Amino acid sequence: MKTLRIGTIVYYVSDIGRTEAFYRDTIGLQVERMEADDKGEPWLHASIPGNVDLVFFKGEVKIGSSPVIVFELTEDIEQVVSNLAEAGVTIVTPVSHAPGGLSADFLDPDGYILSVYQQSV
Repeated sequence: MKTLRIGTIVYYVSDIGRTEAFYRDTIGLQVERMEADDKGEPWLHASIPGNVDLVFFKGEVKIGSSPVIVFELTEDIEQVVSNLAEAGVTIVTPVSHAPGGLSADFLDPDGYILSVYQQSV
């Protein structure tokens, strides 16, 4: 992973409507409700300064496992994940479809989930 930048921070939340109201009305972000994901649930998107996106998906909330930091890749995601696995890194979610591209999740040495993302061309 030669060139990395944090592109997205993903939160798993229990209530999309409550989350939308909080980040829009309380925090003051411009929150966009997106079409349903593959589970039939809408999700939220907000951009913050520094070219970082916040994304909110409805899901099981496990304290300490959310948010997930997502590194945007400029190189081939399949090769990056293969290199991580060869280095002994635990792959949690293999390369799979994500909104607008492909992603994969893996664990750091302390068990925190990290993710890589490659936008579709």
